[in-house]
Amino acid sequence: MTNTIATYDDLAAFQRSETTLKGPVAIVLVEDTVEVQSTLDHLVKLGFATLVVMARPSDVIELPDTVPTIRVGWRNDRVGAVPAAVNAVAENGPGLWMHYCFNAEYLFFPFCETRRVGEMLAFHTEERRFSMLTYVVDLYGADVGNAVDRDGAHLDASGYYASVRPDPENHNHPKERQLDFHGGLRWRFEEHVPAHRRRIDRIGLFRAKPGVALLDDHTFTEPEYNTYSCPWHNNLTAAICSFRAAKALTTNAGSRHDIDSFMWFRSEPFRWHSQQLLDLGLMEPGQWF
Repeated sequence: MTNTIATYDDLAAFQRSETTLKGPVAIVLVEDTVEVQSTLDHLVKLGFATLVVMARPSDVIELPDTVPTIRVGWRNDRVGAVPAAVNAVAENGPGLWMHYCFNAEYLFFPFCETRRVGEMLAFHTEERRFSMLTYVVDLYGADVGNAVDRDGAHLDASGYYASVRPDPENHNHPKERQLDFHGGLRWRFEEHVPAHRRRIDRIGLFRAKPGVALLDDHTFTEPEYNTYSCPWHNNLTAAICSFRAAKALTTNAGSRHDIDSFMWFRSEPFRWHSQQLLDLGLMEPGQWF
């Protein structure tokens, strides 16, 4: 028996509701039926208190029976669908920490094997941080015909870089403590990825605040939410290990016939452990030890 506390036909019905959320909240944006179950199981293991599953009503999904779960009818079929979904949940839970991801994506943070997400976010809040930069680390199978292969997942061990983020209002200076990060499959196969989708940085964890909204480019309307650290020292960062790019590259008509393999000399097996991501510099423990 599932622990579903509410089901809504669409975002409008959810927004009209008075459903009480308990944080931290995980929002799962279901685009297809690939690895939905493993994504939900991973979030439960990390310690999220509430799951909000955004999916097509026709999708058959086995919801967890141990965590309160809300299901909302949704599909990613138009520009702005993602921020609309995330912002709808944020409006229902002001003050709560939230994480959003797509199916076949898995959040990792430093020491997540022994510490729960609530502990990490409590420390981050004590440092007066209300958002956390996450790097989207592309995962892929060794066989391009099986791009989403959890048992045989690989990642790129190098090829990541950052560039300054221009400030349209001040052409002489870049934005303070904001960078555009690149790498992974989006970098190696950039000819198949639109320029505005090549970044791998995402503010994947944030504290909901009235008047602060997610934008379509995975940044927020509040500039401080988009920073990688405070002005005084390095802060925690996390990683979202994602099969999403591999799925897209092997299904989109413009790329699926041009890619014979995702493997290259800097591919290495993914060990599903935060220490590997720390060793590769794909997340930062900051002052949390």
